[in-house]
Amino acid sequence: MTRYSRKKGNHGYSAKRKQLKMKRRNKDLDEIDNDLEPKNAEHLLNQPLDLDVAGGAQHYCLHCARYFIDNTALQGHFRTKVHKRRLKALETEPYTIQEAEAAGGIGKYVPPKKRKMETQKSK
Repeated sequence: MTRYSRKKGNHGYSAKRKQLKMKRRNKDLDEIDNDLEPKNAEHLLNQPLDLDVAGGAQHYCLHCARYFIDNTALQGHFRTKVHKRRLKALETEPYTIQEAEAAGGIGKYVPPKKRKMETQKSK
């Protein structure tokens, strides 16, 4: 019988732990909600060519905040569960300061409204 040793990734080195935790961090829903405003959406969907980003920053999913290498990859992404879950999560409006205060007993609570979310139009 062989000995089993558990791999220890960062040995309590907290900066490395934080780096590993934040490696694949996505935008939060309230940040994406700001991106959905017409002025910001127009800027994000029509970005200038940037060779440092996948696909030259020409194929961007507004709801998931992800770049894709070409239009077929973007169209394939629109049919995935990940994209559909994100659309479902964006249907409810994000929390506001007024809601937080109402939950704390200041003001009147108004539940968040549902809104219709559709996949963006491709080029």
